[in-house]
Amino acid sequence: MEATPPTGFAIPRAPSPSGSRNHPRHSVNSSFSFGPQPLVNSLADANTSAVTSNRASFSYLDPSRSILQTSPLRTSPRMPRRTPKKMGGSSRHPLANDTTDVFQDDADDEGDDEDAHEWGIVDRMRLWRHDALMQHLYDSAAFWGDKIVSWTNDPNDAFWLAQTYFLKHEYSRAERLLTRPFPTTPPPKGPLVSKTNGTFQPPFAPAAANAKGKGREMPPPSTTLGGEGETLAPGVQRLPMGPGETIDVAIQYEEGVSRLVDMSVACRYLAAQCQMRQGKWNDALEMLGESNPFRSDGEGPHVPNMDGGIKIEASMCNLRGLLMLKLNRGDQAKHCFMEALALDVKCYEAFEQLVSGEMMTPDEEWEFVAHLAYREQTPADADFVRLIYQSRLRKYKHGEEHALIRKRLVDEYGLGDNPDVLFSFADALYTQLRWADCFAVTSRILSLVNVHKNTMPLHIACMYHLTHLNPKLFLLAHELVEREPENAISWYAVGIWYMCVRKYQEARTYFSKTSLMDPRFAPAWVAFAHAFSFEGEHEHAVTAYSTCARLYTGSHLPLMFVGMEHIILSNRNQASEALTAAQHMCDADPLLFNERGVMAFTNEDYETAAKLFAGALDLARVVQSSQTTWIPTYLNLGTALRRLSRLAEAKAAYQRVLEIDYRNVTALCFMGVTYHLLGLASKPELAGRHIEAAIVKYHEVRSLFQQLSLLLVSRLSS
Repeated sequence: MEATPPTGFAIPRAPSPSGSRNHPRHSVNSSFSFGPQPLVNSLADANTSAVTSNRASFSYLDPSRSILQTSPLRTSPRMPRRTPKKMGGSSRHPLANDTTDVFQDDADDEGDDEDAHEWGIVDRMRLWRHDALMQHLYDSAAFWGDKIVSWTNDPNDAFWLAQTYFLKHEYSRAERLLTRPFPTTPPPKGPLVSKTNGTFQPPFAPAAANAKGKGREMPPPSTTLGGEGETLAPGVQRLPMGPGETIDVAIQYEEGVSRLVDMSVACRYLAAQCQMRQGKWNDALEMLGESNPFRSDGEGPHVPNMDGGIKIEASMCNLRGLLMLKLNRGDQAKHCFMEALALDVKCYEAFEQLVSGEMMTPDEEWEFVAHLAYREQTPADADFVRLIYQSRLRKYKHGEEHALIRKRLVDEYGLGDNPDVLFSFADALYTQLRWADCFAVTSRILSLVNVHKNTMPLHIACMYHLTHLNPKLFLLAHELVEREPENAISWYAVGIWYMCVRKYQEARTYFSKTSLMDPRFAPAWVAFAHAFSFEGEHEHAVTAYSTCARLYTGSHLPLMFVGMEHIILSNRNQASEALTAAQHMCDADPLLFNERGVMAFTNEDYETAAKLFAGALDLARVVQSSQTTWIPTYLNLGTALRRLSRLAEAKAAYQRVLEIDYRNVTALCFMGVTYHLLGLASKPELAGRHIEAAIVKYHEVRSLFQQLSLLLVSRLSS
């Protein structure tokens, strides 16, 4: 990886564009099938054969390479030529460089030294093409790029034209260019010629046969023109372009014709991208192969990238995973994403799919991410990449490690105000059910960036839980729909607003729209099921939660919700199975311990229930959760202990609730019952005291009920 240039750094003069060459370009055999395995075979053959300086390298088939060579601002990977000083002091524009050599052509360029600085029409149009791409003028880039390809027959220029079509969303056009027969031998150097007295004389270039400089860069002929006296240079023949001509062309030209997808891994990857965008998922998977064809002893996670970029092999594995998701093959998609991230830790898309899609359990993802080959692949940046990835993992476990990671990212790397690092903190607060604190952090993130994909669901959820923020949620939903109507999060916010006002049918409508816009948006699926549950449609809720469990196989939450619904429906066996399965996936969620305690209490196993409720509270203290959130668990614990006649411990549990909320009616009522039972079980001298305490609690409960009744009447009358 190249370091950032110092202040005052000047872009050095770059080598001349390649243009047309005197030597034929070597190619891979044109008899390849669409499968990538022949590419691997040809790569092996190329690696075992003797390659001289006069033969083209097959390194463009190396999956360990990136596509850095295609960057419009990067110098060509060829050895720079000695450029003589040009009179007038003018320098070559850096965008005019031939930077497109994804085919790693090493053809001999002798004789170019003395005229390397001279520009031809192809040079200038390559400059126009790259500059148009940088300015997002894709029509201009495609227009001039098309002319360049017609003149040069250079696969690198064709690759850039296909990239331009892709950026224009003309995926079918790009796919056709990449998969049609393509001449691997450049056309003759002569441009359009004028026929005078039976001889051919180039009208724009020197008459010498070995013309150099601008003469070499003039466009070659492509067809007979309609004007009188104009024809093709000798020996030039146009390839038929119809789809039915492909077989005849391959037979006729054999070694002179090949498809771009058979000549370069980068072209094959781009063609698969085009097919995926067109919904041709099976074709794209056939283009890539259902498994990594480059997986061998010579490749793998411990083989570093050759140029510091991202391995094209990893990108192909990531794309293969996306295609598996489209084809509803979730397990295979998970393995593809894991392989992509293992091959190159810089492939963030694969990491994002694994984490956001919750494809792995908390233990699995921590173990996997912690042991990636950071040192082998990015020796200088290994610690940072590992820390920034670990900060994104779920926060049910490793609380101390997460806090230390965030501290290092802030102190050592200066990322205290980075949205992704702040999101890690907000995620931890949300896991601890500290809604207000989480909302403060998410508000800070959204003040830095308008919309942060990972933060928005947390921000909206906090506004739902904090009822005084519901009006702000209404305004936020309207703002998002107006500003980002094509973003799934906008309609998710609308659905959550309808949940706030208990309009569950309308909420489900918007959650359905959200899941159609983004089928991998987990919060919408869960909220859709919640809407059924809140409306009392528990059987429909079970179905919806089960769908979530199939989609997000690494999350225990859908299974926990399934168990909760079965408890309500008195399906004890199904509830126990679902909660046990959730426990195997995540054994550090206090909410899950509470629900398992409820299940045990329903089965009248009060001893187990009391242990589970106590375990939930212990875990809540470990993760530093808000105590107010755990009032129901304290009440559950006290009730289980009361059923076990452990009245003193039950009294302590209820007392803890009253310390948190002294007006909690349920706790006061249960405290009165506990005092009453203590009075009945105590000696006569203590019984009266406990009975009096019970009467006091009953009166407090009655007083609170009267206050609540008066408050309700006043609100109704107003």
